[in-house]
Amino acid sequence: MASRRKFVAGNWKMNGSLAANGELVNALSAALAGFNAADVAVCVPAPYLAQVGELVEKGGIALGAQNASEFAGGAYTGEVSCAMLKEFGVRYVIVGHSERRALFGEGNPQVAAKFAAVLAAGLTPILCVGETLAEREAGTTETVVAGQLDAVLALGADKLGAGVVAYEPVWAIGTGKTASTEEAQAVHAFIRGRVAAKSAAVASTLKILYGGSVKAANAQALFACADIDGGLVGGASLQAQEFAAICKAAA
Repeated sequence: MASRRKFVAGNWKMNGSLAANGELVNALSAALAGFNAADVAVCVPAPYLAQVGELVEKGGIALGAQNASEFAGGAYTGEVSCAMLKEFGVRYVIVGHSERRALFGEGNPQVAAKFAAVLAAGLTPILCVGETLAEREAGTTETVVAGQLDAVLALGADKLGAGVVAYEPVWAIGTGKTASTEEAQAVHAFIRGRVAAKSAAVASTLKILYGGSVKAANAQALFACADIDGGLVGGASLQAQEFAAICKAAA
């Protein structure tokens, strides 16, 4: 089995202020001083990319964005291009988060187009996939996740392999509910298997993160699963000590 370096990314969602960001990043950098057993990133609201980018520069924490336009530029009022993000030192971009899919109508074709645009800009996309509670209870988890994954796999297995996948059961995001380690591992194994059907080499090196109420208390058990390579962390990433403990659990 290929050795995959663990990766933990924080998703701040629509939270933050200049003052709060400074306190959070400085506390996080201090808590993670000298830590290099896993890769760490924070994905912050677009207006704060410049500020947070400067703060994390010396701390070994990578900068991420929460969204990007699939278009390179032009008459797209309110959108932010990948080239703009790159100018601010962004390395990772979340695409297809369940909140974008549910609240802003982003379907699989648009998510795939965003994934391709992020890659084309030389950045690393973090592709979110996952089912709702209704879909899980209907027994369609694998069908839903396969559809979300296949839209990007259609670009080529090598393209997917240049990114990161994050499995986030929608019913576990911000609810305090977490998929059991068995439930999470089963879907991660399904994802890796589906990619392996296209390319075993890509599947063996692809990072697949778990997201959905990840906390310091459950991170170690989740990250110990064979196909879970780290986490995409929401609420807990806004608390420096909690997020640092999650990162250390990846070691």
